[in-house]
Amino acid sequence: MVPAVLSRVSANVGSGSFLVAQNSLKFGTSGLRGLAVELEGQAARRYTSAFLQHLVNIGQSGAGQVYLGRDFRASSPTILTDCAVAIARSGLEPVDCGAIPTPALALHAMAAGCPAIMVTGSHIPADRNGLKFYAPRGEISKADEAGILGALRATDIADAAPVLVDESHEATERYFARCAAIVAAGALTGLRIGVFEHSSVARDLLGRVLRHAGAEVVSLGRSDAFVAVDTEAFSDAVLAPLKDWVRDKKLDLLVSADGDGDRPLMMDARSAFVRGDVLGLLTAQYLGAQTVVTPVTSNSAIERTGYFKKVIRTRVGSPFVVAAMEQAPDGVVGFEANGGTFVGAAISVEGQPLKALPTRDAVLPLLCTTALAVLRGVTVDQLVAELPLQIAMADRLQDVAASKSADFLTRLVEEDGFAAGVFEPHGIASVSVTDGVQFHTASGDMVHFRASGNAPELRCYVEGRTSEIARSLLDWAMGVAAENVR
Repeated sequence: MVPAVLSRVSANVGSGSFLVAQNSLKFGTSGLRGLAVELEGQAARRYTSAFLQHLVNIGQSGAGQVYLGRDFRASSPTILTDCAVAIARSGLEPVDCGAIPTPALALHAMAAGCPAIMVTGSHIPADRNGLKFYAPRGEISKADEAGILGALRATDIADAAPVLVDESHEATERYFARCAAIVAAGALTGLRIGVFEHSSVARDLLGRVLRHAGAEVVSLGRSDAFVAVDTEAFSDAVLAPLKDWVRDKKLDLLVSADGDGDRPLMMDARSAFVRGDVLGLLTAQYLGAQTVVTPVTSNSAIERTGYFKKVIRTRVGSPFVVAAMEQAPDGVVGFEANGGTFVGAAISVEGQPLKALPTRDAVLPLLCTTALAVLRGVTVDQLVAELPLQIAMADRLQDVAASKSADFLTRLVEEDGFAAGVFEPHGIASVSVTDGVQFHTASGDMVHFRASGNAPELRCYVEGRTSEIARSLLDWAMGVAAENVR
């Protein structure tokens, strides 16, 4: 029988990403997402107008300008223009920062004390897109999402020809200067690093920063068409060439980021992927964090390292991490299991303060992890091998309706005997419903099911004492999930 956790189920399992909207557009773990054809036009204008009205309602409207950025999806320029129309109709000035990483846009807008909107679908398929909203203080909260929905109106917003101020160069240079300050010029001399460029808006900046730090950079896989790269889905076909590139190009590392540059990807010289939560952990160590904030999906080794005075666990999603960071003591670094890393107050690099940037960043963890290995005189794989890691693996079932995921997760905690029957080969020691349903088995391993907040997917995460156990658990769990949602 599953332990008594039902009092928390309605707040965590049956909420948020399980809500079914009249169309595909909804807020997930990071921004508004849906089919691009449903976001283009009036929908983008209405959500932008609602966002601006919400900022007025809470006294956070900023300094009269709204900063815009986008990824390389075919639909993004059109949607950005729709956002600009709504901004102009609201009596504000739209500022175009171009195709730029999400953290770069946030950094530039926060420096000006202005709100921002990033047009991106991140890692999800090219036929989808989304909007990430930033108040002048930074990334919006779940309360802000509710406020935007409350301000949303069905009234059409008339066409206009807005004049956009171009600050793409200034925004890019501000972000480059921040990244260049993290690792000293020449510090990575002697390293040969491949950059899987695909269609990430971070590709040129990432290569430029690495060259500034002294690395020899090899450009790989650049694409003019948008490529959906999920940095957590290591088995995806789009990542298949990476191992050959590491071997054939004799690389010390291979790095990349997702479409909007807020999720990192790293493969070491042995052609092994470095998981995002490991990148986050090592980044927090390099930055001297006293407190770490991370979701329940991140590896349990974070606590076992003893590197940090305090570790705070949250639900999955950047708004939850940011909210917990705001309440944490100074010296805080946050990161998600995908490796996107947030910088809070009182963090320094080489004795110099690093400005807080409480939104996911992909370039930061790639630089910090590489620099920490160099500082320690070891390779990245040796650095990782020193950590007390459980072997963690993850996979996903795609094209799973939110209602199907919700039914499965609810059955796991509510239906008498269901979870016990499912886990009969392994046994159940404890259950957490902080986000989805996470089981710790009688043998000390872990299986975690949760629905994606950004796409119609059911995700599965496991931790095992050995790679064989982890692989066996993941294969078993994916089979159980498929049997119940297909």
